[in-house]
Amino acid sequence: MYKSYSMEIGGKTLTVDVGRVAKQANGAALMHYGDTTVLSTATASEKPREGIDFFPLSVEFEEKMYAVGKIPGGFNKREGKASENAVLTARVIDRPMRPLFPKDYRNDVTLNNLVLSVDPTCRPELVAMLGSAIATSISDIPFCGPCATTQIGLIDGQFIVNPSQEQWKTGDLNLTVASTSEKVIMIEAGANEVPEAKMIEAIYMAHGINQEIIAFINKIVAEVGKTKHEYTSCAIPEEMFEAIKEIVPPAEMETAVFTDEKQVREENIRQITEKLEEAFADKEDWLAVLGEAIYQYEKKTVRKMILKDHKRPDGREITQIRPLAAEVDLIPRVHGSAMFTRGQTQICDICTLAPLSDMQKVDGLDSNEVSKRYMHHYNFPSYSVGETKPSRGPGRREIGHGALAERALIPVLPSEEEFPYAIRCVSETFESNGSTSMASTCASCMSLMAAGVPIKKMVAGISCGLVTGDTDDDYVLLTDIQGLEDFFGDMDFKVTGTTDGITAIQMDIKIHGLTRPIVEGAIARCREARLFIMDNCMKPAIAEPRPNVNEYAPKIIQIKIDPEKIGDVVGQRGKTINAIIDQTGVRIDITDDGAVSICGTDQAMMEKAVELIKIIVTDFEAGQIFTGKVVSIKEFGAFVEFAPGKEGMVHISKIAKERINRVEDVLTLGDTVTVKCLGKDKMGRMSFSIKDV
Repeated sequence: MYKSYSMEIGGKTLTVDVGRVAKQANGAALMHYGDTTVLSTATASEKPREGIDFFPLSVEFEEKMYAVGKIPGGFNKREGKASENAVLTARVIDRPMRPLFPKDYRNDVTLNNLVLSVDPTCRPELVAMLGSAIATSISDIPFCGPCATTQIGLIDGQFIVNPSQEQWKTGDLNLTVASTSEKVIMIEAGANEVPEAKMIEAIYMAHGINQEIIAFINKIVAEVGKTKHEYTSCAIPEEMFEAIKEIVPPAEMETAVFTDEKQVREENIRQITEKLEEAFADKEDWLAVLGEAIYQYEKKTVRKMILKDHKRPDGREITQIRPLAAEVDLIPRVHGSAMFTRGQTQICDICTLAPLSDMQKVDGLDSNEVSKRYMHHYNFPSYSVGETKPSRGPGRREIGHGALAERALIPVLPSEEEFPYAIRCVSETFESNGSTSMASTCASCMSLMAAGVPIKKMVAGISCGLVTGDTDDDYVLLTDIQGLEDFFGDMDFKVTGTTDGITAIQMDIKIHGLTRPIVEGAIARCREARLFIMDNCMKPAIAEPRPNVNEYAPKIIQIKIDPEKIGDVVGQRGKTINAIIDQTGVRIDITDDGAVSICGTDQAMMEKAVELIKIIVTDFEAGQIFTGKVVSIKEFGAFVEFAPGKEGMVHISKIAKERINRVEDVLTLGDTVTVKCLGKDKMGRMSFSIKDV
C-alpha cells in the first residue's frame, strides 16, 4: 500500500513515499527534498555468510548523470566506478548506521541509494543519509534505530540548516551530524578555523533537529514498518569463554597485551592461540570461532584495565602522546617533503606544485563542472603493518583518509591570486599503529611549508579514544590512541586545527552514541594535544613557510591582458602562442578573463615570454624600440618579426644612414636587428627604421 509522509526541515519539505516503488526490497523509501529525488533501499540475505567474524554491510551511493541533465563523458557514455564523492558519501552513511545493527548479525546487508534528480538547493548526499535510515527502519532487518542526519553551514556568523550546494562550498562550516533519539553517533566536519565553542553549538543544534526527524521516522515505522526478522546469532558460547579463562587466566592475557611493541603483542597472542588450538583440538565448533573468541577476550582485558585502573597497553598516561619526531627535505629533488612520526605511526608526505591548468576536473552531480586545486592522496601499503598483499589501488579507507587530511588543510591555503599553483600532496604510510590520517595532516602541513607554499597558519591533528562502562558517567578519554585502543575502544574522534580553531572533524564510534560531556571533553583534549604537537615537534622542524618555492618547482609569472587581445596572443590555430613556447620553453595558460600564467624553470626565458606577450598586446606608438629578426627581404625593403606573429617593414631608405642600392648589401635573412617604430604606413603595416635607432 502506497503512503506518503512529509515534514519541514530547514525551510524545505521532505517527503517520503513508501510502497510506491522497489516493493521487493526489505525496505524502500522514495525520498524527495525540494526537487532532489533519491531512491533508498535496504536488503538483507536470508542466511548469515559463513566463515566470517564481521558484519557484512555494503553501502552504495549511485550518482547518475541524468540527475543533472548530463551525459557521462568518455567513450563509454555510461557511469563507471564510483567517484570519490560517492565513496565518501557511502562512508558517511555507513559509519553511524553500522553500530546500530546487532553485533552478532552476519547476514549480508546492502543499503543502496540511487540519485534520480538533483536540486542545487537540496544536497543529494543528505537525502541519501536520511533515506538509508528510513529504509532500514521500516524494513524487517534487525536495527536499533532509527537515526537521523542534519547538516549545518555557517555564513556571516549565522548557522544554516541543510545548506544548498553553493552555501556548502562557500561557507565557513560543513558539518554533518547523525543522532539517535538520545545521543550523537557521528560527526563529520570541515571548517574555516571555527572555535571549539562555536563547533559544539553547531553540533547540538543539529542534534536537536535530528530529534524532530526521528519522531517523524517513528511515525512512519509505526504505520508501515515490518516486524524484524529472526536471525542466527553468531555470539561466542559463554561456556567457551569460561574454558578459555581456565587455560589462559586473565593475568596471563594482561601480560600478553600490555606492551608498547605491536609485534611483541602479536607474538604473545599467537602463542596463546596455539595453546588454545591444542586444548580445543577435539572441538571443531569451538575452533571455528576461536579467533573471534580470543579477540573478544583481548578486548575485555584491555577495556577493563583502561577503565578501572587507567592503565594503557603501552604504559602511557591517559593524556600522554607517544614519542614525536619530525623532519623536512628528506627526499631530494621533489618540491617539498616531510616526515612525521608518532610512536609506531610514520608518514612521509611529498608536495608537488604545478600550473593551475593541472587542477583536477571533477564531473559530478554539481550543477557545474568542478575543479580541485588542492589534491591530497593517501596510500596505505601492506608493509606498513608488517603484512603482505598485492596493491590494488586506493580503497574506500584510503580515499576517506586522504579527503580528511585535504579538508583539514584547505582553510589555510593561499588564494590562487596569491599563489597561482595547483598543489598535490601524497602521504605515504611507512608505518601504522593508529591514526595515520592525523599524522598525514601534520606531515602534509610541513611538506607544504617546505615547498614554499605560503600557508596562513600551521595545522596539526590528533585522535582521541574512549572506553565506556555500564553508565553514561563511567568512561575514560584517551589522547592519541594506538591501533589496539582503536580496535577495542568505543570511539575514534579525530580533530585537526590551528591555534585559533578547528579545520576538520571525523568521529567514528562503535556504541550507540556519545553524551555531550564526552563530545566536549574529546574536542578539548584534541585541542590541547594538537597545540603540544605544533610547539614540541612541528615548529622545531620547520616553523614557517619558506619564502620561495623549491628550486626544482616550476616558477610562475602572472600578467593580465585585455581579453579582446587573447586572440592576438593565441594566433591563428595557435600559431603565435606555440611560437612563443618554442622560443622560450615555457608553459602558457590563458583564462577567458585575460589572466596569463607563464610557467617554467628558467627565469630569463619566462621573462622573455612575458616581454613577447606584452609586445603582442600593446598598441604601438611611434618612437618605440624593438629587437627583431629579418624574416623576408624584398626589393623595396625588409620585413622584421619583432614578436611571434608580429611583423613590421623597414623601407630600403631607412636601413642605413648612407644610400644603398640593394637590401642584401646590408641585411641577410635571420639577422637580428634593433628597430624604431615610425607608426603605420599607407597600407596599415608597422613601419620601422634601423638608421634612426
